[in-house]
Amino acid sequence: MGSNEPIIEFKDFTFKYRAQQEPTLKNINLKIYPGEKILIAGRSGCGKSTLAHCLNALIPCSYTGDMSGTLRVCGEEPSKLGVFGMSKKVGTVLQDTNGQFIALTVAEDIAFALENDMAPVEKMREKVGGVAKKLELTNFMESAPGELSGGQKQRVSLGGVMACDVDVLLFDEPLANLDPATGKRTIALIDDIMKKENMTVIIIEHRLEDVLYKDVDRIILMEDGRIIADMHPDDLLCTDLLEENGIREPLYVTALKASRAKIKPEDHPQHIETMDIEPYKGFVEKWYEKTKERDLPSYGESLLTVKNLCFSYDEKRTILNDVSFDIKKGEMVALVGKNGAGKSTLASLICGFYKPVSGAILLSGKDIAPLSIKERGDKIGFVMQSPNQMISKPMIYDEVALGLRVRGVSEEEIKGRVNDILKICGLYPFRNWPVSALSFGQKKRVSIASILVMNPELIILDEPTAGQDYKHYTEIMEFLLDIRKKLPVTILMITHDMHLMLEYTDRTLVLTDGKLLMDAGPWDVLTNEEVCDRAYLKRTSLYDLALKCGIDDPGSFARRFIEDERSKRNAGEEDKS
Repeated sequence: MGSNEPIIEFKDFTFKYRAQQEPTLKNINLKIYPGEKILIAGRSGCGKSTLAHCLNALIPCSYTGDMSGTLRVCGEEPSKLGVFGMSKKVGTVLQDTNGQFIALTVAEDIAFALENDMAPVEKMREKVGGVAKKLELTNFMESAPGELSGGQKQRVSLGGVMACDVDVLLFDEPLANLDPATGKRTIALIDDIMKKENMTVIIIEHRLEDVLYKDVDRIILMEDGRIIADMHPDDLLCTDLLEENGIREPLYVTALKASRAKIKPEDHPQHIETMDIEPYKGFVEKWYEKTKERDLPSYGESLLTVKNLCFSYDEKRTILNDVSFDIKKGEMVALVGKNGAGKSTLASLICGFYKPVSGAILLSGKDIAPLSIKERGDKIGFVMQSPNQMISKPMIYDEVALGLRVRGVSEEEIKGRVNDILKICGLYPFRNWPVSALSFGQKKRVSIASILVMNPELIILDEPTAGQDYKHYTEIMEFLLDIRKKLPVTILMITHDMHLMLEYTDRTLVLTDGKLLMDAGPWDVLTNEEVCDRAYLKRTSLYDLALKCGIDDPGSFARRFIEDERSKRNAGEEDKS
C-alpha cells in the first residue's frame, strides 16, 4: 500500500440495521490515510458507533443488516475477513474497559490474542514485555485488571491490541469515565504511541476540547447518518457547525465568539496554547470591561454540616481525614477530585452505608448518627451513576411508586404523589410505559423521580452526566435546575465534568487524598493551578485566554463569562445577536 493510498475508504456506503426502517449510515464517502489522526464527532444516534462497527467487522458479522457501496480497510473488505481477521488490523479500545478484560492478570490479558494465535512463548514474552514498557505497565503485570484505576485499565486494553501489531487504533469514547487529568494523559499517550509506532488513529468522542489537547488532522462531523463536515480543526472551529450539531465547542472559542471576534483559521484556534491571540485581545478586553460580575445568589440556613469527618476501612489507610464543610438549603454543589480521592466514600457516609471513625454529620443542625439507613433515606436520596443499577420494576409508574409502597403509604396517596413527580420530571405521558422502552436519559430521569417522590431534603448524584453527549447532558442539568425551582431540594453532585461544574454549580468542594483542598466558587477552583494539579482537575482554557489577553484576574474573567452564558440560557436567547 503506497502512502498516498487511503488505509480506510468508504465509497457510497450505506447500512441499515435489520430491525430499522431507515438506514443508520447514508451514502458515506470517506478516505483516511496512513498515519492520520481523525476525530469523529456528532450527537448521540448520529451513526458514529455504527461507522466504527463497520471498521472492525462487528457489522455485518455481529450486527446484521443491508449494506451497499464498498468499504476497504488496509486493502481488505472487513465483511470477508470477519471479526477475528480484522482484529489483526484494527485494534478497538472500548469506553467500558471492564467489558474487555478476559484474563486474571495484566500480563495474560495483553498476551491473550497472541496465545490465540499460537505464538511461540519466547516471542510472546518479548512482545508483551515491550508493549508493557511503552505503556508504563511493567510494575502491574501480576495485578488483576479489575483492581487498576480507570487510566491504567485503559492502558491494559490498549496493550492487548498493540501486541497484535495492528495498523489502526480505534478508540470509542476513551474519556467517558476518566478524571480530567487522566483524560489529558490518555490523549497524550495516544499521540505518543501513534507517532512512535506509525499508526493511524480514529477517536470517537464528544469531549472535543479534551481531544484537541494534541493535534488532530481532521474532524469528521456526523449528523443523522451523514458526514456533514470533514475539516481541519482550525477551519471547523471558525464555523458554527459544532454548536448547530450538538457538540460543545472549546470554551475559549465560545468566549472569543461571545466577544464578537471573528476567528480566522490562520491563527490556529485548535489549541489555546499555540493560538495567536494578538488579533483578538481588544475584543476580549472590551467584553471583559463591559460585563460586570453579578451578585451571587444568597442561601440561608445550613442543611448539611460535616464536621471533622474521618474514615478508614482498616487501620492502614485513611480514606477521609478531618473533612469539614457546610451546604446551605437550595444550593447546588459539586464534589470533585481525582479517582479514588474518597468522593464516593463521603457520599456513603452521608447516606449511612458506612459509619465514620470520628466526626459528625448534621442535617438541619441535628446529628444524624442515630438514624438508620432507611430513616436517612427519607431525607437524603442517592442517585447512582447508571440508572440500570437502580431500576428494579418493569413499569415506570411502579418504579417511581416503589419507595412509597415499601413504606406502607396508601395507594391513594401514592397515586397523587407519583403523578405529581412524573409531571415535574416530564415523564407523565410515559407513566404506563415499560422502563425498557426509554432512552438512557429518560431512564436517568426515572431513577431521579423515584428518589424525589420521597420528598428528600438533599439528593446526592453520582456522575449525573457520565457518557452523555452535550444535548442530553444539558437536558439532565436543565432538568435538575428546574426541579430545584419547583421543589425545596438541595443538590450535591459528584462529577469529573469541569464544564458541568463551571456552568451549573454554585460552589465546588475539592477532595483529594482524603482531604478537603478547597471550598470555593467553581471559577476560582478551575483557575487555581496548584489545586488543579493536586486534584487531577483540568484548568479551564478560560484561564489561559484571560492571561494571554493580559487580564490579571482570570478567576473573575471565567466567572463573568459563565454568568453571562447562564443569563443567556435563562433568557432562552436562541439568536446569539
